[in-house]
Amino acid sequence: MALTALKVKNAKPGRHTDGRGLCLLVKPSGSRTWLLRMQKDGRRRDYGLGSAIDVSLAEAREAAIALRRKVREGCDPVAERRKTRKVVPNFEKAARDCYEALKEGWKNRRHANWISSLENHVFPVIGKKPVDQVDSAAVVGVLSPIWLEIPETARKILQRIGAVLDFAHIKGWLPGEVSLRSVRKGLPRQIAKGGHLEAMPYVDVPAIMQKIAAASPTTGRDALRFTVYNAVRSNETRFAVWTEFDLENAIWTIPGERMKARETHVVPLSAPAVALLRKRWEQRASDTCFVFSADGKRPISDMTMTKALRDEGVTGATVHGFRSTFTDWAAETTNFPKEVADKALAHKLPNQVEAAYRRTDFFDKRRGLMALWAEYLDKVPTKDGEDAAATAPDPIPLRAAA
Repeated sequence: MALTALKVKNAKPGRHTDGRGLCLLVKPSGSRTWLLRMQKDGRRRDYGLGSAIDVSLAEAREAAIALRRKVREGCDPVAERRKTRKVVPNFEKAARDCYEALKEGWKNRRHANWISSLENHVFPVIGKKPVDQVDSAAVVGVLSPIWLEIPETARKILQRIGAVLDFAHIKGWLPGEVSLRSVRKGLPRQIAKGGHLEAMPYVDVPAIMQKIAAASPTTGRDALRFTVYNAVRSNETRFAVWTEFDLENAIWTIPGERMKARETHVVPLSAPAVALLRKRWEQRASDTCFVFSADGKRPISDMTMTKALRDEGVTGATVHGFRSTFTDWAAETTNFPKEVADKALAHKLPNQVEAAYRRTDFFDKRRGLMALWAEYLDKVPTKDGEDAAATAPDPIPLRAAA
């Protein structure tokens, strides 16, 4: 008996026929789907015609007629559908495609390596998930563990996930644009911390440096020690490449594009800093690769040095805070002028007139200051409780790429 609109509406779970192979399939869940059963090449097949919610009985009959005509003409609707169906990649594949498409437009290498944050925090959670199944709830699940722990990085990751989903929509992998506005409502409020980044008192730093130096060497520990020795920003260490160093003359030239002030910064390297670099030079992948990297191709993440610090039980201070520690030490224990310490930190003079007239970079004075700082950091307690400077090993002769 043919179906009616009322029968379709009230049909109970099961298969209900309309005639000539058209039937309504009602599942226990209540979902209703139109199917057309036909025989092709000696095989019986069911062809889906859509949900009964979207397709009326009359529309299902018209679709069945059109499909029967195609089959009679020799078409295989299933094969045609497979050809036109887009293969939806998982989130990791979509993110890497997005990265490759966008990276050439980024001037700053720091931004061009944004994929590392996704590798560390996102791919392990939703990397294998089809990109069209990544919704706000999935993103909340990714960000919840890091939202308060590393708030700035978490906010950047949220923006990057949004960029990947926008890219997926443009590629046709998403039927519509995905809004992530509701994600923040599912996460606790981030309380902005005012003031300076937490810094360790300079009297405590030598002991921590000794513990890090005595621990099993890792890329993160080496990078942390090198950062403290030179009082530089963590990103300046993370993205350092061998071509920036002249180890024969103990000089590190950081190009302006990597500096906060966008000006080239020349760092006089202390003996311990050079010794650390020479050890890493022996393990390098190439003469042009990243200095602090597991494979030479990708820099360490922004959390690697923080983890090395936390492994030694330091929970309050930050890596960036060692720059403040250096400033306090220089002011309270040395006779070097403040201008020399500021130049060592690559601080830009706030007074433009003064900046225009002051052309010196205090390089020779900075070399003396950084040597004294390294000597202070390498102090080791003697048996009677006094401090003595640790003796650095003789450097291995080496000619690094200029």
